[in-house]
This record gives sequence, structure tokens and C-alpha cells, in this order.
Amino acid sequence: MNLFRKKQINTQQSSHLSKTLKLKDLILLGIGAVIGTGIFVVPGQAAANLAGPGLTLSFVLAAFIVILTGFSFAEFASRIPVIGGAYSYMYVVFGEFIAWLTGWFLLCEYMLAVASVASGWSAYFQGFLSYLHLQLPQALTAGLNLEKGTYFDLIAGLVVILVVFWVLQEAKKALALNNFMVWIKFGIIALFIVVGVFFVKPSNWQPYLPFGAEGVIDGAALVFFAFLGFDAIAMAAEEVVEPQKTVPRGMIGAIAISTVLYIIVTAILTGLVPYTKLGVNDPVAFAMRFLHLDLVGSIISIGAILTLLTVTISMMYSLARLVYAISKDGLLPISLNKVDTKTHTPVRATLVSGAVVFVFATMFPLQILAELTNIVALGYLIMMALGIIRLRQVAGDPKPGEFKVPFVPILPLITVGFCIFLMVQLSLTTWIVFFISLVIGLGIYFGYGYKHSTLNK
Repeated sequence: MNLFRKKQINTQQSSHLSKTLKLKDLILLGIGAVIGTGIFVVPGQAAANLAGPGLTLSFVLAAFIVILTGFSFAEFASRIPVIGGAYSYMYVVFGEFIAWLTGWFLLCEYMLAVASVASGWSAYFQGFLSYLHLQLPQALTAGLNLEKGTYFDLIAGLVVILVVFWVLQEAKKALALNNFMVWIKFGIIALFIVVGVFFVKPSNWQPYLPFGAEGVIDGAALVFFAFLGFDAIAMAAEEVVEPQKTVPRGMIGAIAISTVLYIIVTAILTGLVPYTKLGVNDPVAFAMRFLHLDLVGSIISIGAILTLLTVTISMMYSLARLVYAISKDGLLPISLNKVDTKTHTPVRATLVSGAVVFVFATMFPLQILAELTNIVALGYLIMMALGIIRLRQVAGDPKPGEFKVPFVPILPLITVGFCIFLMVQLSLTTWIVFFISLVIGLGIYFGYGYKHSTLNK
């Protein structure tokens, strides 16, 4: 049994997917996947319970680690511009088994991200219905919870169906809605910044580090995951014009813009409201209501609900492309790589991905499962950093015009160290769920993937 057999990738081979995406599309795709709960939800709880006003430093620390991992993605995307992202890169440098583990971690991340955001959207929408004095039957308001009498989350299921239908469209058209929503998202954030900056009280920033340096680190461990989603850009490589140049630029651009917005919004947020009062799920809108600017708060709330769709679209788009890439290699059923002749999209991979997400979004309580996103993401980011070192060993330095990670192997090893540091901050429950998911992934590979791999031929 050869677990580390490698795949030779020909980047010049023809693709059934149409090349229509440009730099702007990729940056907006990345921002659509990254900026969601990380700017509209996470800063409130993180500031109130972990870091206080020093949460801005948490974002700086998390951004530093994300940029380090982004460098690895950028060089791989520049040198191996094919669909599949980290999964395909690991297939080249480490072989099939490591590639499958990386792909499995990515599948878990994308699947849980789409399902959890759909559930969150359902909660917001049901709140809106309550405002209109309308109420769904209790059994249809959330996933299975016998104590609360809930069995099926109807709204979350409808959201998943809507997103799957949209992602089935031709890539350029499918991302058009995402791009439009991202601009709305920019407008909401700009509204908060322009209005809020005039009400900032520097006294609210004191004490700046109420929980000490440990609070900043704990905050970084939490908000790090607010940046996840930038890797969605790598999934679009086969649909990008000049991917060697465009994909790295799109990735770094999305990370840089997201980082600036996170820091500015967090600084203004903690300057508007004492951090002890920010332990809410809608801190940006709450800050406006705290200032008795109810109209602005309502606009921000509605806009935030609408723009959460960008996260589901971006993640579902990436999930379908990842399933398509893995099925092309035979590690998942080969039938999943069918491409629609009209839209040039992986129709079966999208439908199957949507079906799995539908089950989780509508029937499973995701509180524990969502924690898995944290650790699986850090796991594959470690593989990416080590993969750059291996890539340099087997393929040498990048050619002129290709992105180059500086200070190899020192910088990738620093990245690995930071990722491990954040992993050990996670709870025992997270580690237990991680190992359970790992066993499931190994079962799929040894039960099906290894036997049906195209490398067997």
C-alpha cells in the first residue's frame, strides 16, 4: 500500500470550467467569505469576555498569522494554479494520504461554515417574523432538540436551497450576487465608521488591556477564525484569467482589506460603548442603539442579515469545487465531477454538497460541531506551511513572475509554531470532536478512496 503516491499536475491541460474571473472577482469572493460574523458578531463577545479594547491587538496578532499562511497559499496558487486549493497542493508535494486529510479538513470547514451561517440567518429571520407578530410552529424553528420540542429548521433549509440554486449558475453570474452583496456590506461598514467616529470617547479605551496580555492572546485565538475563507479564492483557480498572477494578488488583497476593516471597526466599537456592555450578538447595531441612533442601528441590522448570504455563497461555491476536484482524483465517486455543458459548473458536486449541508443546517444542533472548524482549519494551515518547505525541496525556487514566500524555511516554521500555539488554546471538547471527525475521514479514505484512486490506473 503506497499512501504517499503523488500526482503530476499539468497546469496547461484543458479544463471544462470557463475562465471568466478576474482580480476584482477574486478579491470580492474572498471578502465575501471572510467578512461576516467576524465583523458583525464576534467583536462584541470577544471584547466583553476576553480582550476588552485590546481586541484591536488581537486582530493584529491574528492577521499576522493569517498573512503568514496567506503567503504559503499565494506561492502554491502561483506555481500550481489548479482547482482544489490546499488539497491539490498537498497531492503534489506530500502525496495522496496527506492530500486526502487536507481535503477532509477543508470539507469539514466549508460544510460547517455554510450550515452554521444558514442556521444563524434563520435565527435573525425568525426574529424579524416575531417583530411582525408571526411565528413558525415550534417544531420547525431549529434543529433536533427534544427538550425544546424542535426537530427541523425550515428557514435554514430554504436558505441552503436558495444558495445551491444560485451557485449552480455560471461562475461569473453566480458571483455577481456575491459581489453586489459585498458592496452593500462595504456600505454598512462605512456607515458605521462615518457615524461612529464622531461619538468615540477615548475614556472607553481605558483600561486598554483589562485582561492583560493573556486576554489579547485568547482574543486572537478566537478572532483568528474570523479571517477564514480567504482560501476560497484558491478553489477558483481553473476559472480565473491568468491564475498564476491573479490568484496570489486576490488572496493577499482580500486579507489586507479585511484586516484593515476589522481593526478600524473594533477600535470605533470599543470607543463608542464600554467593553463590559458589548456581550451581545449584534454589537455593531447595538452600538448605534446605545447612542440612541435607532434608525442607523436598524439599517445596519437589516444589511448585516442580507450580507451574511455572501458567506454562504462563497463557502458553498468553494465546497462544490473542492468535491469536484477530489472526485476527479477518484477519492470520491467519479460521477461527482460531471460539468454542466451550459453553465460550465460542477452540477453534481454542487447538488451533493448542498444535500449534505441541508441535513446539517436543518436537523443537527451545531454548537459542538462548529468548534471543529477551528481546529481543522489550523491543521491544514500547518500542512500548507510545511508544504512550502517541501515544494522548495522538490521543485526549487519559484520562476520569475511567480509569487515567492520570503525566508524559507524560517517563515513557514514560524507559521507552524503560531498555529500550534493557537491549537493548544482550544478546549478538550474540540479535540475530542476533531479526533472523531478524523476517524470518519480515515474510514472514507481506506474504505473507498484508496481503492478507487485514479493513481491505481
